[in-house]
Amino acid sequence: MRAKFFLPLLIAATLSHAADFKIGGQTFTVPDGFSVEKVAGPPLVMRPIEASFDEQGRLYVTDSSGSNAPVKEQIKNPTHRVVRLEDTNGDGKFDKSVVFADKLMFPEGALWHDGALYVSAVPIIWKLEDTNGDGRADKRTKWFDGKTANGCANDLHGPYLGPDGYIYWCKGAFEQQRHVRPRGQIIDDRAAHIYRMRPDGTELDSIMAGGMDNPVGMAFSETGEVFFTTTFYSHPRSGNRDALVHAVYGGLYPKDWSILDKLTRTGDLMPPLSHLGPAAPCGLAVYESAVFGKGFTGNLFTCQFNMHKVQRHVLTPSGATFTSRDSDFLVSDNPDFHPTDVFEDADGSLLVVDTGGWYKLCCPTSQIAKPEVLGGIYRIRRTGAKPPEDPRGLKLGWAKLNASQTAGLLDDARPFVRHRAMHHLGQQGQAGRLQVLKTFKENRSTTATRNAVWTAMRLGNCSELANLALKHADPTVQQTAAHYAGIHRLKSAVPGLLKLLQSPSHPVRREAATALGCIGDAAAVPALLAAAHADNGRVLEHSLIYALIEIGDPKATAAGLTSKNAHTQRAALIALDQMPGAKVTATQL
Repeated sequence: MRAKFFLPLLIAATLSHAADFKIGGQTFTVPDGFSVEKVAGPPLVMRPIEASFDEQGRLYVTDSSGSNAPVKEQIKNPTHRVVRLEDTNGDGKFDKSVVFADKLMFPEGALWHDGALYVSAVPIIWKLEDTNGDGRADKRTKWFDGKTANGCANDLHGPYLGPDGYIYWCKGAFEQQRHVRPRGQIIDDRAAHIYRMRPDGTELDSIMAGGMDNPVGMAFSETGEVFFTTTFYSHPRSGNRDALVHAVYGGLYPKDWSILDKLTRTGDLMPPLSHLGPAAPCGLAVYESAVFGKGFTGNLFTCQFNMHKVQRHVLTPSGATFTSRDSDFLVSDNPDFHPTDVFEDADGSLLVVDTGGWYKLCCPTSQIAKPEVLGGIYRIRRTGAKPPEDPRGLKLGWAKLNASQTAGLLDDARPFVRHRAMHHLGQQGQAGRLQVLKTFKENRSTTATRNAVWTAMRLGNCSELANLALKHADPTVQQTAAHYAGIHRLKSAVPGLLKLLQSPSHPVRREAATALGCIGDAAAVPALLAAAHADNGRVLEHSLIYALIEIGDPKATAAGLTSKNAHTQRAALIALDQMPGAKVTATQL
C-alpha cells in the first residue's frame, strides 16, 4: 500500500503536464500530447521479455515460462520460448501468435538479422532459422558460446546490431571468460564487457570493461556512439547505484573493486551519463524518426524495472561525450508493472514490453515471484502525428532493386527503410562497393554520405572511400570514417587520422585516436602525445592514452617524458605504466 500511496506524488513531481490512461486496472501517465494503448497480452504472449521486428513487421518476442528455478536446473530443463506476433489487419494491435521456438533457457535478448533470430540464452547466443517457412524455427545454431552460467543468469544480454554491421552483446556476472582479440591480445578476466563480432563469427573484440554487475540494454546513435544501461554501476550510496552510460572504446568503468585489478587503466574510471539510483534499468532505445516532433530525434529511452517506468534522456554534446537531461516519459501506478524493453516501431511509435510479476532471480527488490501476474506490450503514440506512408518500405520490391536504386534510399526519411537499404546494399559485393563510392562522391546529403560509409563497413575493401571520408567537411562523416579505419585496421588511413587529431571536434579526435590504436602503427605515437591538452576532458584523454597502450611502443612513448607539456608527460607516464613489457628507468623519471 505504501508504494501505491507515494507513487502518485512521484508522478506529479516528474510529469507536471501529464495525461492519464487507465488500462486493465492500472493507470499510465505520459506527457500531454501522447497516448498509451495495450497492443499484445495473454494469450498471445504471457510474460514477454525482449523483442525484435523482422522486415515484414512481425515481432519476435522472448516469452518466459515464469520459472525462477536455479540456473543449472533451467539449463538442463529449459522451459522458455519465443513467440512471433503479427498484426494482420494493420490496426496497430497484434492479433496472431505462433510459437517460433520453445525449450529455451531464460531468453534475455532477441535480434532479427539477415533472415535469422539471434537469442541469448545463457550460456549461448542461438541463431534460430525457419528454413521451410512454417513459422517455426527448425534450425538452431550455436552462434556464440560463452561457456559460463552464473547463478543469476546475467552472463549474456542482447544481442544488438551496430550500424557497422557487427553484432554486439553484454557480458555481466563475474565468471571467467577467455577470448582472443583481432590483433592477438588475450581477454582473460571476470569483468563485465561489451563484446562485438561479425555475423560470420569472426573478429571478436571487447569495446569496454567494468566492475558493474549487469550491463543489459544497448543502443547506437547515427554516428555510432554506443550507450548501455547497467545495474550496480557504483556501490550504493547517496542515491546512486545503477546508471546509463556512454561506452567509449577501451574504457574501464566502475564499480571499483578487485575484479578490475588486472585490467588496463588510463587514469580515473570512466564517468556515467546519468546515475539512475536503484532503478534496475534494462531496455534502451535511440529514437530515430521525427514523428514525435521537434527535440525527440536522437533521444534515449530507458526501461526501469524497479521504478515501473520509462524515462526519456535528452543528450547534449559535452567534449568527447554527452550530458543527459532526464525526465519520466511513461509511469505506471502498478507495482507489478516491470518494463524490460523499449523500442521504436516503423511508424514512429514506441513499444514498451512489460514482463509482469514473475521474475525474482537474484533481484533484491523482487523477493516474491508472481508468475500469475502476466505481462503485455504497450504502444505510445504522439496524438495527431501522421506516420509515414509504407513505413517499412514493403512496396519497394527490394529483391528487384539494383545497387543504384538501393543507394537512393540511404537518406530516406523512414528509419526502417534506411537501415534495410544499408543491409541490402551491403550484400551486393563489388556492385555495392562501386555504388557506395559513387554515392559518397555525389555528396547528396550528410545522411546519405554517412550511411554510405556505414554500408562500406559491411562490404569491406572500401579503403578509397574511407580515406576520402576522413577528409569530408562534415565531422559526423569524419567520425564514421575513423570508425571504419579502426575496425578494419586500415593502415593507409594513418595520415588522414593524424590530421583529425587536430580537429575542433572532440568526438572526431576521440575516434581518430581509437582508430590509430586499433591500427597499431608506431608512427602515430608522437602525434598522440602532442594531442594531450588541458581542455581534453576525461573521455578524450582516455582515448589518447589507450591508443598509446594499444600501439605498445615503449621507446616512442617514453619520448613524451621529455615534453614541456605536463599533460603529454602524464599521458606518457600512464601509458608506460600500463603497457605490457614497457620499462622506465629512474633516470627517465
